[in-house]
Amino acid sequence: MLPDESKSIVQEISDPLLHQKKVQLLIKRDDLIHPEISGNKWRKLKYNLEEAKKLGHTTLLTFGGAFSNHILALASAGQEFGFKTIGVIRGEMNSRSNPTLSLAIEKGIQLHFVSREDYRRKSEVSFLEDLKHKWGKFYLIPEGGSNCYAIKGCQEIVSTINEPYDTFCCSVGTGGTIAGIISSIRSDKKVIGFSALKGDFLKDEIAILTKICDEKVKTQWEINHDYHFGGYARFDDSLIGFINNFYQKHGIRLDPIYTGKLFFGLFDLIQKDYFMTGSTVLALHTGGLQGIRGFNILHDQAIIFQ
Repeated sequence: MLPDESKSIVQEISDPLLHQKKVQLLIKRDDLIHPEISGNKWRKLKYNLEEAKKLGHTTLLTFGGAFSNHILALASAGQEFGFKTIGVIRGEMNSRSNPTLSLAIEKGIQLHFVSREDYRRKSEVSFLEDLKHKWGKFYLIPEGGSNCYAIKGCQEIVSTINEPYDTFCCSVGTGGTIAGIISSIRSDKKVIGFSALKGDFLKDEIAILTKICDEKVKTQWEINHDYHFGGYARFDDSLIGFINNFYQKHGIRLDPIYTGKLFFGLFDLIQKDYFMTGSTVLALHTGGLQGIRGFNILHDQAIIFQ
């Protein structure tokens, strides 16, 4: 099954808090594009696949953790579009037993496990040359997929939205998705990225990525660091409770790494009157739902949708 961007509808959410605060919330449902190549993973891969084919490559190589949505998305894309795929995985070989990597293997990916120390060398020329010596010629896609082709794909998220809105909100990991949004959005609209990572380093990286596709300096964006719950993949009972409650009330699944934190933060800001009365907020659902099964196995006391 090929990804289908036409399935990415814009859906309005009805909630007592939204009615009380007189704020409209719309969700861009990029999670519906494909079960594994969903959301921003498809947007980031789309033009990378096109470029790899144009250059005559038959093999794609990328990097990721043992529960990486990006690794599974690449494996699925390789199967759908006829590429061999290689995933350089941070961690020990016993992590291949988790649901994400097991499914990626079913999709045909070959896994290469490296230590955390070696993984930090993923941008070094000598390390990449060693990988070419082992695996042969490949088209390199960076961790998380964020490069100029990813930004080009993410720019199309904005261009496919016809509904009026005032503020665009999305999760932030490597920064490629929000860079595409910032570079393509109109200057009268604000962009807020909700960081899934601990630390204040993302803003500079996003500014660099944004400049790749748009030389104009845009200032109507910010990164919110208040809802990362302690860092990447960190969580507490309040986040899990919010995700389960959101699903029960609205029938929309959220993941605990990115979108759960995004919507938790959004509802908290709405409660605190951050958004003006009468304003419309549009939030991007970036998918990543396949990782919930692995999350539940890894954290047996943090059960989502059970």
